[in-house]
Amino acid sequence: MTYLDNAATSFPKPEQVYVAMDRFARHSLANPGRSGHKMALESEHALSNARHRLNRFFNGRNPDRWAFTLNCTDALNMAFKGLLNDGDHVITTDLEHNSVSRPLVALAQAGRITLTRIPSDAGGTIDPEAIRAAIGPKTRLVAMTHASNVLGTVQPVADVGRIVRERDLLFLVDAAQTAGVLPIDVQTACIDLLAFPGHKSLFGPTGTGALYVGSRVTLRPWREGGTGGDSLTPTQPTEFPHHLEGGTPNVLGVAGLVAGLDFVEERGVEAIRKHEVDLCDRLWSALAEMPGFELFGHADSSRRVGALSFRCEVLPAPELAGLLDEKFDIAVRPGLHCAPYIHKALGTAPDGLVRVSPGPFTTNADIDHLIDALTQITGM
Repeated sequence: MTYLDNAATSFPKPEQVYVAMDRFARHSLANPGRSGHKMALESEHALSNARHRLNRFFNGRNPDRWAFTLNCTDALNMAFKGLLNDGDHVITTDLEHNSVSRPLVALAQAGRITLTRIPSDAGGTIDPEAIRAAIGPKTRLVAMTHASNVLGTVQPVADVGRIVRERDLLFLVDAAQTAGVLPIDVQTACIDLLAFPGHKSLFGPTGTGALYVGSRVTLRPWREGGTGGDSLTPTQPTEFPHHLEGGTPNVLGVAGLVAGLDFVEERGVEAIRKHEVDLCDRLWSALAEMPGFELFGHADSSRRVGALSFRCEVLPAPELAGLLDEKFDIAVRPGLHCAPYIHKALGTAPDGLVRVSPGPFTTNADIDHLIDALTQITGM
């Protein structure tokens, strides 16, 4: 299989991730914080080490403010439903994944909050001044993606963060497409809440993610239950990270996530991104010369991460992707990519686009195989 769907989940994982998870599962997989025996202590240490590693990687202020989640969607729900109160105003964008949009729209439709959605420009970028202009007396939160999962366009989150901090509001960034391929400094970018999955560009397994909760933020717990460290308190403990981590955490997944983070730090964030973007540029150049293809997003690769979406006039996206899979053993992602607002703005709904997202193990030959397959399909 030529796998070109890394924006959905990275594959393959680095070998060290498989090795680390197998070793941990065989020797250390006990319930962290629930017992005092050696294996339970090893599991607890694995979680503590992971928090310290994430805190260093993203320049957080306190390792305990990193809560492990089921995925990025879980982290975003934890943030929105733990933070927002009746009457709050939230600003977001038309680039958002449904993991941001659906919780906010549901709260708005229930009459709990009001919601403003800022449109991106023709290339898929948000103007920070449009965020500033949308701020009103009841605005509490600005929530936006760091990079579009459809267009790959990188957003000026540091500029937005400074505007939000100047107004003493809170800033949430969805780093689903950037954690591991772009440097993120939560302090410099004035990020109060950072949500990301472990299974994409951090190369951990599915079922992993985290939410960073800055010191300016107070959240109600999203799920409540056992925490191991405090069994006497009748409600969820207020101390972080247990305040947000009811139930047994996915410590095996976290062990894999740390091994993935090792890989990222060894290879380098900038090097991984350059490799992926260069492959997208190779595809962009080829498709720009082929009749019947329309490319979306910025042509300037310095403004993108490694995701490229296109439309073919011969076949709708689902059919084209199906042929690539069945006839050429190539995996891509067709459709609306769980981001309907940007597809409506682009005029690409309801069929959507074909998205190609290489990873660190993708080669020039893989991209050339795709180009050859598209040439054959459109020439049929």
